[in-house]
Amino acid sequence: METVQTALWVVVLLVVLAIMFDFMNGFHDAANSIATVVSTGVLKPGQAVLFAAFFNVIAILVFHLSVAATVGKGIVQPGVVDTHVVFGALLGAISWNLITWYYGIPSSSSHALIGGIVGAVIAKSGAGSLISTGILRTVAFIFVSPLLGFLLGSLMMVLVAWVFRRTRPLKVDKWFRRMQLVSAGAYSLGHGGNDAQKTIGIIWMLLIATGYANATDAAPPTWSIVSCYLAIGAGTMFGGWRIVRTMGQKITKLKPVGGFCAETGGALTLFLATAIGVPVSTTHTITGAIVGVGSVQRASAVRWGVAGNIVWAWVFTIPASAFVAAVAYWVSLYIF
Repeated sequence: METVQTALWVVVLLVVLAIMFDFMNGFHDAANSIATVVSTGVLKPGQAVLFAAFFNVIAILVFHLSVAATVGKGIVQPGVVDTHVVFGALLGAISWNLITWYYGIPSSSSHALIGGIVGAVIAKSGAGSLISTGILRTVAFIFVSPLLGFLLGSLMMVLVAWVFRRTRPLKVDKWFRRMQLVSAGAYSLGHGGNDAQKTIGIIWMLLIATGYANATDAAPPTWSIVSCYLAIGAGTMFGGWRIVRTMGQKITKLKPVGGFCAETGGALTLFLATAIGVPVSTTHTITGAIVGVGSVQRASAVRWGVAGNIVWAWVFTIPASAFVAAVAYWVSLYIF
């Protein structure tokens, strides 16, 4: 284990890098929270990012730190993590986020971070240093979260269509413009609750490795929790506009009722995953829900080519970020 004295400046540097990743996570994933509410015209973009950021931050009062515990203690064997591993993991995740943001691809910041951790750990000591149950649960939810989002989004759409089958379309539209504020708030709450905790988890991992925290601690330091929630909220306020258009209009055309159903299905999925401590992708979840809503209307309403391109980005996220993380790990050995 590294000594506190020699690691101090490195720890500070890596905490700042982690906060930068968290900010970028909010920036990159802002589209997940606001694309539907902007595309349906319920809120203007500036209003939407402030609205989403507010709910990202107040999630600190709602959710237990189960996801942070999974990332901090449930993915890598004790004693393996050091500053080089954390540096590699963060650089791998940040690099993949920048690439996908530039090309407007809604990939997963969550799985980029997990891929980064995996790549850096394997570069250091091999796959045997990973905790298989934590990795398998996370990988499983690459498929479970969009499928659950799809199922809940489509079921919500069917239920709403049946309940309002005799109501005039204009009246339905007007009513769901108001209801979409509730669903968008719920999704942003789930987004903040799950995603901020991933960065809290990697900071916790770093602090344990460098002696600033004990593995037996029930929770990470309060400053790390507050910093991460504020950072993801700030990132959301700046918004990743390149991805908003893909999520809100390119997959399928949404009306307020469809936006409500997609956000509600996605929010329920995030609440469940956060409760059981699984770091999931808010991008995967809302994409699955949007596709589910579109497919209920008619299969041709979904642009399956766009959805297919997004799926390919999902497939490549973990190996791509793992590769960059492994390279960054080796480079860091010569830096500090």
